Amino acid sequence: MTSPTPGADPAGPQRRLRSRWLDAQLVEARQRHRVAVACQVLAGWLWVPQAAAIAWGFDAVLFSGGGLEALPRPLALLAAALLLRVLLGWCGQRASADVVETTIEGMRAGLARAAIARGPVWLRGERSGALVALSTGHVEATAPYYGGYLVARAEVACVPVVLLAAVFAADWIVGLVLLLTAPLAPVFMMLIGMGAETAGRRQLAALARAGAHFTDRLRGLDLIRVYGQGEAELAQVGAATETIRERSLRVLRIAFLSSAVLEFFASVSVALVAVYFGFTYLGMLDLRGTPLSLSTGLFCLLLAPEFYAPMRRLAAHYHDRANALAAVAEIESTFGALPALERDAPAQPLTPPAAAPAVHVEAVTLRHPGAAAPVLRDVSFEVPAGARLALVGPSGAGKSTLLDALAGWLAPEQGRIALPPATRIALAGQRPWLFHGSIADNLRLGAPDATPDEIHAAARVAQVLRFVERLPDGLETVIGERGFGLSGGEARRVALARALLRRPQLLLLDEPTAFLDPHTEADLLAALGAHLDGCTVVVATHSDAVMRWADAVWRVPTPGAPR
Repeated sequence: MTSPTPGADPAGPQRRLRSRWLDAQLVEARQRHRVAVACQVLAGWLWVPQAAAIAWGFDAVLFSGGGLEALPRPLALLAAALLLRVLLGWCGQRASADVVETTIEGMRAGLARAAIARGPVWLRGERSGALVALSTGHVEATAPYYGGYLVARAEVACVPVVLLAAVFAADWIVGLVLLLTAPLAPVFMMLIGMGAETAGRRQLAALARAGAHFTDRLRGLDLIRVYGQGEAELAQVGAATETIRERSLRVLRIAFLSSAVLEFFASVSVALVAVYFGFTYLGMLDLRGTPLSLSTGLFCLLLAPEFYAPMRRLAAHYHDRANALAAVAEIESTFGALPALERDAPAQPLTPPAAAPAVHVEAVTLRHPGAAAPVLRDVSFEVPAGARLALVGPSGAGKSTLLDALAGWLAPEQGRIALPPATRIALAGQRPWLFHGSIADNLRLGAPDATPDEIHAAARVAQVLRFVERLPDGLETVIGERGFGLSGGEARRVALARALLRRPQLLLLDEPTAFLDPHTEADLLAALGAHLDGCTVVVATHSDAVMRWADAVWRVPTPGAPR
């Protein structure tokens, strides 16, 4: 599905599809949403007895001559209506808050699962700042839709009908005035709202771009300072901030305009009702043919503003719908289609293979997402169970891509990769991601329940202890994000130890001995050879020592080379 560019007015079917996608996220909070709607609707219906109690009390005391003795019953009815409305309002707010919290939490988790499902290859092509903006600002933009717009929409559908029926029962002329003026407000609100989604999407797109830009620049702050581009980057941040300010004000203008239009029509309609009663009581207008009691007039005047109140609230929340649809459009644009946000489900247990697996690669063609041509075409080879295979070829030939495919991160365009189900796989790549924290914490990602002895053993095999012993706190030494504080070779050894802790049945290594001196490389290969019994190994390398260590060598075919 191709998403329209920001600023384009999406077609009606596409807007409905996004709206259905938004509503589908309520699946876990559907019951609480119904509670919130029911509380709001019941509170609106209670305006009928509340207005009747006020009109009854005034009529009894001021016009019927009943005095203060006539007040207890209307006051009791008024107190009961007010108390019920307060309780319903409180329950509705609690339920609505729970709906928003549950739905937003589920949406964020679902987007994370959808991103993970697309694999690291897809993630590498996305700006991390933009993905963070999706799960923070964009998801947060949908909160008022669930907490405000949907409830107001249900209230508009249910409350005015009951109030109109009550007014018609009291005076058909006032009911006719309300009935004829009611459609004007939604029509004008829809006309104004046509540009709300476009403005909201432009605002969210500006926020996402600014967030991604700022995050990327923070990561490369040292490089920016080295090249003396600090002032230029500050100017770009300032320009992005100004763009956000302008687009936010456009959204606010639309929101205020829609509310002002509805307030205008509601005020005019209430004024018409008031003028009608005024002229009737003065004897200047007689459309009924029968006398109009003051209690009837007061009852209708109290209900007339509340007849429009749900529509005013809907107008106040109408831009929330536009913002939510704009956020969904940005999510659709990032993922290429609206992702199916799967909920947590019990995993079906799979029995892992009892021993090291054999690997069969059959006529596989691999293409990076968005690439014009495949990086590998029609490649086939086998790795016997427990064997070590070295992938050899020039840089850019596709060795790392092939390892990604073996790890399940990249699906073949053609052909297949056959592995036993539930095979435990570990990959130590050329550019391992190390988190801010201690070296031991980074190792525990491979096995969160690993004992100190197991961590120490994996670090010894991967030759991590060679450089850790020189650090002030050993394995508890804190390193920065992306392994700041370690050399490239040291970071790769930490990643290798982390992979070994996983106790893999298939171990994939990408240039594991790069940047190592011959003595350290020999020690690493000897330790791996003794440690990896019962494990199938596929290693991409340029090293002659690694080729000699492997049981077999497979040369990655380059374009134009004979097979």
